[in-house]
Amino acid sequence: MKWTDKIRITIRGFKTLNQLLPGYLLCSGLKAMFEALLPFINIYMSGQVITAIANQSSLQDLGILVLITVSLNFITTLLINTLTRITNAKGDAFWHVEKLPLDQKIQTMDYEYVEDSNVHAMREMIDVKARSVGRGFPRLYWLYFGPGIKSLFQLLFSVALVASAFIAKPVGGDGIWRMVFSPWGTILLILLFILSLVWDTCNNAARAKKESRIFEVFSSANRVYSYYEVLFIGYKGGKDLKLCNLKDSVLHELNSADNAIIQVMGKWQKMSAGYASLSAINTTVMNAIIYAYVAVKALFGAFAVGNIVQYVGSLTQFTAGFNGLINVLSDVFINADFLKEFFDFIDMPDKKYQGTLPVEKRAFCEGGDNEYEIEFRDVSFKYPGSEQYALRHVSMKFNVGERLAVVGMNGSGKTTFIKLMCRLYDPTEGEILLNGVDIRKYDYNEYLSIFSVVFQDFKLFSFSLGQNVAASVNYDANRVKTCLEKAGFGNRLKEMPQGLDTCLYKDFEENGVEISGGEAQKIALARALYKDAPFIILDEPTAALDPIAEAEVYENFNKIVGNKTAIYISHRLSSCRFCDTIAVFDHGQIVQKGSHEALLSDETGKYHELWHAQAQYYVASQK
Repeated sequence: MKWTDKIRITIRGFKTLNQLLPGYLLCSGLKAMFEALLPFINIYMSGQVITAIANQSSLQDLGILVLITVSLNFITTLLINTLTRITNAKGDAFWHVEKLPLDQKIQTMDYEYVEDSNVHAMREMIDVKARSVGRGFPRLYWLYFGPGIKSLFQLLFSVALVASAFIAKPVGGDGIWRMVFSPWGTILLILLFILSLVWDTCNNAARAKKESRIFEVFSSANRVYSYYEVLFIGYKGGKDLKLCNLKDSVLHELNSADNAIIQVMGKWQKMSAGYASLSAINTTVMNAIIYAYVAVKALFGAFAVGNIVQYVGSLTQFTAGFNGLINVLSDVFINADFLKEFFDFIDMPDKKYQGTLPVEKRAFCEGGDNEYEIEFRDVSFKYPGSEQYALRHVSMKFNVGERLAVVGMNGSGKTTFIKLMCRLYDPTEGEILLNGVDIRKYDYNEYLSIFSVVFQDFKLFSFSLGQNVAASVNYDANRVKTCLEKAGFGNRLKEMPQGLDTCLYKDFEENGVEISGGEAQKIALARALYKDAPFIILDEPTAALDPIAEAEVYENFNKIVGNKTAIYISHRLSSCRFCDTIAVFDHGQIVQKGSHEALLSDETGKYHELWHAQAQYYVASQK
């Protein structure tokens, strides 16, 4: 990456930080400025006091100088403390908002990216590098508006106080030492500073290159360590660790990763100490030159004795500020590569076309906004990065109020069919129509609003029961209860210690309730009902239910769904008989379509084969 790009991306980082923490950069910059100013107040005033003593000034004059010194120290320290409190208050919020841009991107990115393992790995590495070595966005918060601004003001203040030293004229004496008063002496000192700059720059560049390689190894080792650490502290995996006797294996991997981290950190500490020593030598040499320069000028009476303190202190601060600024700038250029990963993730372009047509104005039948017709027209699809088609030449149409069952073996394309209908993906070939219009032309969020879906890998959260059903902090309690009762959760609800306010799981609440898989499935079904969308899609909705609960769902299915269009995916063919139409998928294609009786009567068809493959186990169990 070019240095101009590194500067551009760092500036963007500061703009983003300012948006997340308004006022933080200003307060932090002012604080750093006053921190840089404080030693110069003492340096300058100490010089004035020493000069006054040397000139045998009156006690009153000395008292005024001391009072000014104390007052300036008090006011500056007070400002620093005030700004520190403000900065800390604003800065504490950083760790709550630092990942906000990444989280917002995940919420808005195309779903195909959400399922992409490469995107997950990219996000994870950003987190690991930020958490383990503070690279990327946290480095802006930690470093630049502290040491960076402070070092810059150290340079400015020191130049202001030391400038007169270069133009001071000797009073007496001669010889080779008088060359320090000539332009050549000033040029020589400037050249020495330039050599020091080149030295520090090369030193930091070499350190940065080695440090970057070490950080890559550290991030990989830390990623492995974090994974195995979560296995131990995550209570939900405890059963498997014990029953499968995985404790020793996981502990071995955890210790191996820990040892790798220790070795990497040892190399980093050794490397850092070596380069820090070289930098210290450079600083010591420059300080010696500064003292010699000031001493020679003072020896020949170029300035008062108090100015010696002023010039030596200012030049020493100049060296410290100079080295600090070089270190910060080097870190800026190192960190820009990590920031680029952060912004590359945020800038990931969405491929999905966002339509504009409002769904509610596209009602198919007069007088009803919930009446829709969806048609798959010669749709084929393959997942990104795959050469195999998950669906091939799928064509079908269904209307409002219809009960459609989708059946087939694992990997036959059933769930992919639903993902395309909900526009989580767009077809590779063909088109999907809503009321005769390509679904890509509809406003994306409005189109999603017409579907209530329970996928087989649904997720409940460690929130209250009511919030899980409503998918919202605020909800209609009566409506939530009605949906839970329809889903068969009514009796369990009465046992909940805090009713709808009962927290699920124990991640946040010690009194949280651990629910079974079947209970979770009922809550997920209630969540789909609460949304009250015209299409309800159930992907294996009874897989975790016991036979009695499953029978209740089938018996009350029409009552539960009402006048909605229902699409039902299941491996249990016996549960599909209440549906109007059954679509049989095989190898990504619809190979049969019809009622249960019609499909079963076709002895050469796939449905007949699947039905009898399942039925033989029930028959065998009855013998």
